[in-house]
Amino acid sequence: MTSDVDGDTTELSRPARRQAEIAAYVVKNGSVSANDLVEAFGVSVMTVHRDLDELERQGVVRKYRGGVSAQPTSVFESNVAYRLNTAHAEKVAIARHARTMIEPGMSVMLDDSTSALGLVDLFEDITPLTVATNFLPAITKLAQLRDITLLALGGIYSATHDSFGGMPCAEAVEALHTDLLFCSVSAVSPTHAFHQEEEIVLVKRAMLRSAKTKVLLVDHGKLQRTALHRLAPLTDFDIVIVDEKTPQDLIAALRDNGATVEVAEI
Repeated sequence: MTSDVDGDTTELSRPARRQAEIAAYVVKNGSVSANDLVEAFGVSVMTVHRDLDELERQGVVRKYRGGVSAQPTSVFESNVAYRLNTAHAEKVAIARHARTMIEPGMSVMLDDSTSALGLVDLFEDITPLTVATNFLPAITKLAQLRDITLLALGGIYSATHDSFGGMPCAEAVEALHTDLLFCSVSAVSPTHAFHQEEEIVLVKRAMLRSAKTKVLLVDHGKLQRTALHRLAPLTDFDIVIVDEKTPQDLIAALRDNGATVEVAEI
């Protein structure tokens, strides 16, 4: 009996392991066809589609006719694993630039963006700090740092974003008032910041209301784009930090529409 149970457990774990490998493959490549996955993993088309259905249910990927993608659209936000592996150099540069705004003793709020996450690695030499965030990877890192008062903002957990959200999180945010907010979005037009998901917008708007100085962190790949939900005008942010790969005409357009733009050197 024990042997049978062990055998069943092994069998049940194989699809999960394969799905994890498929997810990593899609995240690395951004977008692939179903036939690519059949060839790469040596399984049938039916098995690939079954695995992709499960990964789509988990919010890891988005299926389209003939293939699958981890890339964002105007209504689909990428899984956190994909976002952690995109525009890495740009996000590091933006975080370094943003870090100059922080002084010991300040209170800082971070949203669940991978752009804001880059700041956490730079906190160690500017403590003491009070840091509030709803992003689980940031909470995990901050918990290891000395002289950090960590305010973990709870709520409804999203595996896709690895963060907490919803009304409980928004209410926790609104109970605070921090010196600084560092946040990002998935799309920025010359006039507004956008995000695909209403629940995410709910929390980000609460954060904007709960901080004295609001800083938007935007790598150049997010510019000249829109998404389903309009978060706020760019003029609601005190500073918009972009990376130096941003074309000068886009920087000029942001400034012409009233945004205060600073450029981070890579």
